[in-house]
Amino acid sequence: MNAFQPSKPPLQPIQKRRVAPRPRRHLRQRSYQVMALETTAKIGVNVVISVAAVSALVQLLPYHWLQQDKLREIGTEVKLMEGRVNGLQAEFSRNFDPHETKSIMQQQSYRFDPSQRPVVIMNKNEE
Repeated sequence: MNAFQPSKPPLQPIQKRRVAPRPRRHLRQRSYQVMALETTAKIGVNVVISVAAVSALVQLLPYHWLQQDKLREIGTEVKLMEGRVNGLQAEFSRNFDPHETKSIMQQQSYRFDPSQRPVVIMNKNEE
C-alpha cells in the first residue's frame, strides 16, 4: 500500500485521428438492392409454389368429383339392398315360424286343410 505509484505523464491534448467518412449512400443503396433482390426471390418462389398447388388442385378435383359420384351411387345401392335384406329376413323368420307352417303349406301347394272349405268367388255376369 505504501508502494510508489508511477507519476502521471503530463497531460497533453490527445489528437484524434481524422477518418474520412465513408460514403453511406452507397452502403444503403447496396443494402436496399440486396433486400429488393431477396424480396423478389421470395415472391418468385411463392408464386411458383402457388402455381404448383393450383395445378395440383385442378388435376385432383375431377378425380374427387368422380369418387363422390361413385360413393353416392354405392350408397343408393346399399339402401336398396338393405330393404331387400330386411324383406328376406322377415320371410325367412316367417318360413321357420311353427305357427305359420299350415298357412305356408297352403300357399305353396294349393292344398287345403280338410277342416276348411274352399271358397270360390264367381262373377254373376259370367254365368
